[in-house]
Amino acid sequence: MDWKLELVVVPVTDVDRAKAFYADQLGFVVDVDHRPSDEVRIVQLTPPGSGCSIMIGKGVAEGVPGSLQGIQLCVGDIAAAHAQLVERGVECSPVRRMGAGGWEDGKGDDWNSFVFFSDPDGNGWVLQERPAAADRT
Repeated sequence: MDWKLELVVVPVTDVDRAKAFYADQLGFVVDVDHRPSDEVRIVQLTPPGSGCSIMIGKGVAEGVPGSLQGIQLCVGDIAAAHAQLVERGVECSPVRRMGAGGWEDGKGDDWNSFVFFSDPDGNGWVLQERPAAADRT
């Protein structure tokens, strides 16, 4: 039986600001923006090519804004993804790799190239480059 991760709730303080960041700066697709009442708003966004979405909103889940750390997205070209983030005004780390002494700047070997960034509330994200061979499996 498959167990598929479909949705991750990301706690935020300002839904409109977060929606603009994820949609306009990161390029996530807005799947849902629903307000069933004044106290509840559900916004679901999906990263390009992903089978898993995120949800931000009001009155839908408990969580401390900025407390979600290490959410990871895989990309086929870390340099291109980094350039896209910079072009869209997202503050992010340079491309980094894990070396013998810890984090180092520069691209690494397979599965060892990363870019780090945070949303406006401080929720931490990681981009990781997957090798081209992984795309074929």
